[in-house]
Amino acid sequence: MSPDIFGSTGLGGPAGPTRGSASIPPAAQPPQPWQMAPPPERPSPRDEPSLVPGGDGGFPRPDGLRYEEPPRRRRRGRGIVLTVLALLCLAGLAYAVPAVVMSGKMLPGTTVRGVDIGGLTATEAADRLRDRLATAASERMTLLAAGKRFAFDPEEAGLKFDVVATINQAPSGFPGPGQVWRALTGPTELDPKVSSDPEALKDAVEGLARKIDLRVREGAVTFQGVDPVLVTPRDGRELEREAAVAAIEDAFLGPAREVRLPVSVIKPKASDAMVSKAAAGAPRALSEPITLTVAGRRVRLPVETLAAHLSYRPDGSGGMRPVFDARSAVASVEHLLVDPATAPRDPSFRIVAGKPKLVPGRRGKGVDDERLAADVTEMIVSGGDRTIPVSLTTVQPRMTDAQARELGIKERISQFTTFYDCCTARVVNIKTIARLLDGYVVKPGQTFSLNGIVGQRDTARGFLPAPMIEGGRLVNSVGGGISQFVTTMYNAVFFGGLEDVQHVAHEFHISRYPAGRESTVSWPEPDFRWKNDSPYGVLIKTSADDRGVTVSFWSTRRYEIESVSSERYDLVPFGSATGSGPDCIDMVGQQGFTIDVWRVFKKDGKEIKRVKKTTVYKPETNLKCS
Repeated sequence: MSPDIFGSTGLGGPAGPTRGSASIPPAAQPPQPWQMAPPPERPSPRDEPSLVPGGDGGFPRPDGLRYEEPPRRRRRGRGIVLTVLALLCLAGLAYAVPAVVMSGKMLPGTTVRGVDIGGLTATEAADRLRDRLATAASERMTLLAAGKRFAFDPEEAGLKFDVVATINQAPSGFPGPGQVWRALTGPTELDPKVSSDPEALKDAVEGLARKIDLRVREGAVTFQGVDPVLVTPRDGRELEREAAVAAIEDAFLGPAREVRLPVSVIKPKASDAMVSKAAAGAPRALSEPITLTVAGRRVRLPVETLAAHLSYRPDGSGGMRPVFDARSAVASVEHLLVDPATAPRDPSFRIVAGKPKLVPGRRGKGVDDERLAADVTEMIVSGGDRTIPVSLTTVQPRMTDAQARELGIKERISQFTTFYDCCTARVVNIKTIARLLDGYVVKPGQTFSLNGIVGQRDTARGFLPAPMIEGGRLVNSVGGGISQFVTTMYNAVFFGGLEDVQHVAHEFHISRYPAGRESTVSWPEPDFRWKNDSPYGVLIKTSADDRGVTVSFWSTRRYEIESVSSERYDLVPFGSATGSGPDCIDMVGQQGFTIDVWRVFKKDGKEIKRVKKTTVYKPETNLKCS
């Protein structure tokens, strides 16, 4: 048989295709018994086709399955990368283009109190803010406190619109993505920055507080004569300074038309009910005089003296307690309880060759004021024995010699003299009070009270009954006539340029006194008080003889004082009357009138100020006693 039948040239060998013949795949040879079939080659995982049941697609297999062609994964992955890169490029362009446009300028949509500065350079934005907000920065603010409105000038208070600090809040360089996003999606509101002068603002608020603050009025019970007088408590208020400063700074250049300031309410320590209860029980404290005793000496404090120095004050726990000013109460009688040779003496001055010369003070024995005040208070509360033993203690003078030297008492700043007829009881009283006050020193800031220093006039110290005006009539009273001394001292106060605190003119004019420049006094009221409002001490020097009394003030001169008086006006004619009885005193009738007096303050010949005082005098009845 021809070898071509088997398709090979040799035994078992495959026959290759003949030249010029078509390529026909060789037929599969059945395995021979002596041959082992070689193991099939496994394709690599990447190239291995997946097996699927027979069908139209794929490659045929002897077992009826077909090979599926592998996916082209490289081609798909490359497309995803290209897509991402394209999106990134678009995003970059979306940021870069507006960022370049916005660079070096305020971001679009940037505003300050409604003023749009978007798209402007820092210089342009600053100019626009100065132009648009300049009016708002200079406008007065309206502040609300304690139910009132107050105009407030921010410029005077040191508040200014800080344009540079405001602009510096906004980025003006190359913007970041977040800044570009905010600029494209919404507006940016910048708060205006404010520069302030802390001291000027603090001073302005303090000046405002003086108009707002109201001192709490604590309830009290005092006495008018021997009758209790109730002082009703009242709430106080106080501006909260630090919070007010913060509120004004926050509201400056803000939209609010009115700014409410925080004010605290201060409650009194005792209620109306507790004050009324104390007033109801106060008369029991004045049921009898008090007697003070020490080393066989006895002094009686009249009910009027006790009332003048007694009051009821809050005790700190909601109630009221009696308070007794023992030092003032015994000032006028202490010399009757203490040997004058051992009593303390304040430093004073005597005038030598027209110059003040210091007289040294000394310590000595005196009434223990604190112990006496406690004993009197306990007696009032418990209703105990009204005879109180007095303890003596070592008492220092009111000031040291060194302090007296530093008071600046070096020249006479004022002097006044009034005259009288000789040798009457009223003249004795004038000489007595002049002696008691000669050499007295009023320290800077101290208020001189004649009743507080001299006390109730009594015969034990040499005062006599003499006529004084009371209820439109002349009546005899111990100490009568000392109003002439008070009038003399009032004029020394007037021309010394010192502060008049309390002076009450006589009911009708007395010809020996300058009209509109005189004062009366009585016990316990009206008092005569003036304040040493200078930085220097004031030395009171007095002298009185049978014809007149003189009061001189020595200190350091501050002003030259002139007195200017108007003509008398609103004249009122006097009436006539008759009287009888042992207490009746004749009176010479004179008309009533009104007069104005100006106190003119000058310094180096230049007027500083003038103060007007109007005095109204009633007509004096022409009284004849039968």
